[in-house]
Amino acid sequence: MSILSGHARVAGIAGWPVTYSRSPRLHGFWLQRHGIDGAYIPLPIRPGDLPIAARGLLAAGFAGANVTIPHKLAAFEICDTVDDTARRAGAVNTLVFRDGKIAGSNTDGYGFVANLQAHDVDPVAGPALLLGAGGSARAVAAALLDAGAVVTISNRTRARAENLARDLPGLRVVEWNTRNAALRDHALVVNTTPLGMVGHEPLELDLSAAPASLVVADNVYVPLETSLLAAADARGLRSIGGLGMLLHQAVPGFQSWFGVKPVVDEELRRFVAADLLA
Repeated sequence: MSILSGHARVAGIAGWPVTYSRSPRLHGFWLQRHGIDGAYIPLPIRPGDLPIAARGLLAAGFAGANVTIPHKLAAFEICDTVDDTARRAGAVNTLVFRDGKIAGSNTDGYGFVANLQAHDVDPVAGPALLLGAGGSARAVAAALLDAGAVVTISNRTRARAENLARDLPGLRVVEWNTRNAALRDHALVVNTTPLGMVGHEPLELDLSAAPASLVVADNVYVPLETSLLAAADARGLRSIGGLGMLLHQAVPGFQSWFGVKPVVDEELRRFVAADLLA
């Protein structure tokens, strides 16, 4: 554990609750690896309090912060500037404080695509089917569309999927009850919902119609192996868990706050995963 000086740079993660977040462990690993005079701390901020809290962090000299549930939409509104990633995603997960201003971005889509590439999966190799129409789906869909992929979305409430398709031209929509059959026409399927997460019901997806080449990705990382990933493995399909997305999405923020571009590697993955298995 490094000793902080009066020059230390400080960032953190704002959420409510924030106790579940593994981001302090993740960023703490990088701070120690690079011997940086800095800290990354949990920031338990109640719903509705983000605007005043963020301005307080800015005034206190923080370098910035990540933003998680339930603040991602509120974070978009408090920024002085937002980049294209945040505008396309419709939400902010990364704040950078500089020169008295708050700049917002969304690194979820970046993290998803980087995780695919780390598993040697080309994001534009074939059509992608996204399950869900929430904030995660929006960020992932925008990143895949921007990369040049063909993207289809399926959600239990069709109206939400259609709203997302209006915001992201080029996005196709299929009925939730046809999702199993739709697998035949896709190279990648992604669970962007919380289904399968600890405390949630499992995602119901029948992989029997899936082509042998289908890649199955799950953005859930608690548990590390969801029922969807286990089903994919049982059928011999390639599977990609959500932990890598968490690790990769953290890279741009860390670089902005602490001035070093960190590396996502197996040592980091094992360190963060150990806490999930505890």
